[in-house]
Amino acid sequence: MASRAQETELLAILIESGTLTDEQANGLRADEQATGKSLAALLIEKKFLDEEGLAKARGTVMGLPYADLQGKNIVSANVNLIPKQVAETTKAVAFDKDDEGVLVGMVDPLDGQQRQALDFYAQTAGLRLKYHIVSPASYAFAMKKYEALGKEVAKALEVAKEKFVEKPKEAQKEEKIEEVIKGAPVSRIVSVILRHAYDGGASDIHIEPLANDSRVRYRVDGVLRTSLTLPKYIHASLVARVKVLANLKLDETRVPQDGRITETFNGKRIDFRVSTLPLQDQEKVVMRVLDTTRGVPTLEQLGFRTQYVEAIVEEIRKPHGIFLITGPTGSGKSTTLFTIMNMRNEERVNISTLEDPVEYTIQGVNQSQVRPEVGFTFASGLRALLRQDPNIIMVGEIRDSETGELAVHAALTGHLIFSTIHTNDAMGVVPRLMDMHIEPFLLSATFNMAIAQRLARKICERCKTSIQLPPEVEARVRQEVLAIPLKYRKHLDLEKTPWTFYKGRGCTRCNNGGYVGRVAVGEIFQFDEELKLLIAKGFPVDQVQEVLKRKDFINLRQDALLKALEGWTTIEDVMRITSE
Repeated sequence: MASRAQETELLAILIESGTLTDEQANGLRADEQATGKSLAALLIEKKFLDEEGLAKARGTVMGLPYADLQGKNIVSANVNLIPKQVAETTKAVAFDKDDEGVLVGMVDPLDGQQRQALDFYAQTAGLRLKYHIVSPASYAFAMKKYEALGKEVAKALEVAKEKFVEKPKEAQKEEKIEEVIKGAPVSRIVSVILRHAYDGGASDIHIEPLANDSRVRYRVDGVLRTSLTLPKYIHASLVARVKVLANLKLDETRVPQDGRITETFNGKRIDFRVSTLPLQDQEKVVMRVLDTTRGVPTLEQLGFRTQYVEAIVEEIRKPHGIFLITGPTGSGKSTTLFTIMNMRNEERVNISTLEDPVEYTIQGVNQSQVRPEVGFTFASGLRALLRQDPNIIMVGEIRDSETGELAVHAALTGHLIFSTIHTNDAMGVVPRLMDMHIEPFLLSATFNMAIAQRLARKICERCKTSIQLPPEVEARVRQEVLAIPLKYRKHLDLEKTPWTFYKGRGCTRCNNGGYVGRVAVGEIFQFDEELKLLIAKGFPVDQVQEVLKRKDFINLRQDALLKALEGWTTIEDVMRITSE
């Protein structure tokens, strides 16, 4: 409620701006006393101002920024930073966020009780609020965004139930599948699933049939979580709708298919890489979410430590040789590879790639997608690329002996080859290629570097807190950490006891999970002359490990433990990614 002084200031501002004359202001004061109505109500009633104009003028009096939310594209994930019950009680709604905090619009920022309740919630949730004044109409518009994933889908399911369950079977048969999947319910459900995956920062979407249900799961920060459970009768139509969007064959349910869907959210182009897989009596769909507008990160932003970055920069500047990245699916190999290629993307360098599929587009790089169905494989494509006068060739993956041999021979003839391979660690790269029948002396002559990496979940900075481990656990960790070469741990204070580790308490920003984003954990093999000599000898493991000890090598687990002590991730996530 506005004080007398604030009402006087409001009238002065309106007079100064030419909205009111002195006579009209005096008349409003008289009407206020005669009718008992508030000045704000009278201004709107007599049509001196509309709701938006009044909110803007009140914001000037209070020294608060004004926001017009009507028609604004408000992301539901931002609205849900404040629970609906709190928003209704305080007449406040979150409509955006930036680096400084959450932008909140209040209808009456002068209401002390509402403001106090909101501040209390923000403190417990670890939110920093930036207050704005909004009109009741703006507030009502934003409140409509509280239709969460489940509620939006529930509405569509009500209509779908009539189509799929309540129709006589004869009528269902007569209706073509194409007409069903174009219908509003199925189309709406798929649209909501895609949008919420993007809003929630998911990297993958799984739509899979169960015994009696259809389950939708999102992979967020490397962990799958069930977000939606739908009736079984809707599953086939959901799969069919995804196929239509991805230009896949509707009538082909016996073999896997791959495609791509492109959607635009908040002005950003988002690609969904689609893969279908036939199961016993239904099909499963997995979609990889790719933000094509996101810039290429630096190695430091990915989480590589300074010593690693220096070694990588040294190796990628070499004129020829093989540079491999290894790790399981979803370990960030492609992102690291594109970061490294972007570092070499110069006018005087010709870079060509073979990918399956093309995920991120880099301006100035010649990117090709392999198509095995027409004979355009990694091997045949690599032969073609060698006739394209390349300096650098990126092969998406070395999967077979033919591709491996061609990559080695390309490196021998003066090309720099980047690629990925599937092994458990960096040391396993050499035996894996030998297993593909590539001669050790050829590997010895061409190998530059191998990187093994995983992705650890980053602790949410908003709710990060320090913890101590149980004594017996810390004793084991301490033993492993103190075995790490000094140059990697000298920046840490390891003299004190007990050691400090970190975790996230859980807040609205991280959906009470304690994690936001991921950080790369890695180990690198720099093949110098001593290691190349051991490759030529068949790569005896014992001798290799002796050499690595002298060269201050640290493995994946040691790098992960350092990141836990540095506050990047938790000790639980270290155990998760290094025991897989």
